[in-house]
Amino acid sequence: MAMKKKPVTGMKDILPQEMEIRDYLIAQIKETYRSFGFSGMETPCVEHIENLCSNQGGENEKLIFKILKRGEKLKLSEAKEEMDLVDGGLRYDLTLPLSRYYANNANDLPAPFKALQMGNVWRADRPQRGRFRQFMQCDIDILGEASILAEIELITATTTLLGRIGFEDFTIRLNNRKMLKAMAAFSGFAEADYDKVFITLDKMDKIGLAGVAEELAGQGFPKESVDTYLGLFEQASDDEEGIRFLQEKLGGCLEDGVAQDLLTIMECVNAVKAAKFRIVFDPTLVRGMSYYTGPIFEIAMDEYGGSVGGGGRYDEMIGRFTGQNIPACGFSIGFERIVMLLMEKGYQVPAAGGKTAFLVEKNMPGEQLMGILRQAEERRAAGGQVNVVVMKKNKKFQKEQLQKEGYTEFEEFFRA
Repeated sequence: MAMKKKPVTGMKDILPQEMEIRDYLIAQIKETYRSFGFSGMETPCVEHIENLCSNQGGENEKLIFKILKRGEKLKLSEAKEEMDLVDGGLRYDLTLPLSRYYANNANDLPAPFKALQMGNVWRADRPQRGRFRQFMQCDIDILGEASILAEIELITATTTLLGRIGFEDFTIRLNNRKMLKAMAAFSGFAEADYDKVFITLDKMDKIGLAGVAEELAGQGFPKESVDTYLGLFEQASDDEEGIRFLQEKLGGCLEDGVAQDLLTIMECVNAVKAAKFRIVFDPTLVRGMSYYTGPIFEIAMDEYGGSVGGGGRYDEMIGRFTGQNIPACGFSIGFERIVMLLMEKGYQVPAAGGKTAFLVEKNMPGEQLMGILRQAEERRAAGGQVNVVVMKKNKKFQKEQLQKEGYTEFEEFFRA
């Protein structure tokens, strides 16, 4: 059987130019989030299959890379269903593993616990631009904080990070799952149908208001309910006035404090933001995970044409492990999509001491070569980056290739 040189579908090899950007981005993420008080932690890439299939991950539960039992536990001839063969799977996100981690280690963690977690996740999805089957996720979560200070801190920390790496004019879209449910209740939909309605609403960006109306009608929902529902979206603006409008319109259908929380989040984020972006109210924002219980948010960038991150409050997930609900809120950035956008913009990683290439003539005598290497080491000790390479015949082409790697200074050394 012939060996295959290409990676498995949906996964990729990472070349040095991209790896440099990834390493720099990881360093910026850690530095920025730690400045907000977040602590690094880690969970295994393999999770119990019971946890992964707990009806908390939405559509992602259909995309799990499942792992067969090993050794004597794998009994193919006796298996009657899939679960007789499988006992684990590769994690599809970092939130569920974090919840298990907290439930298992809560006595040894501070309260509240501000967690920073980075790692690969796997989804058997259809690969496309900015979407892979193996990809890095970067999450920050605050566990044990019931107030909206958690949402404000998460949004502020994430937008500060994006500003530091050169992004501007992006948008934070904000909503609340309780607002979504109140709008559905006001319109006359049965609670049992909420998820079906929200799945259709989540397609608004792709099919528009008319498409949502057509699909809801096709599912057999009363025209009066559909018209009332979509009328709310037409009338609600994307600013504080839109929130106040729905607060008044929905009346008793909307839980007390929901609208005020959204207003306070917007006001506080705008007051302290350290980057150039907009935060808007978007009543069509759904977020696919069923575990969200309160405020939800996404990062939208026109240059990507979609979301490059998102999160929200999930106060009930940890309780599935412990029997006692713990307030929890998290924000995940689309690490791979951000790297892709930086690559497409020709982003150059800033070097504190500059990047210099020493071009050394071939067959340089040992004593002279030692002197050159000492010079390189002195430059590195002073904070610079120095690459010592053998000089090629076509120096012009060689320098062009090094410039693509970010080298801006060149020094040539010839035999004495």
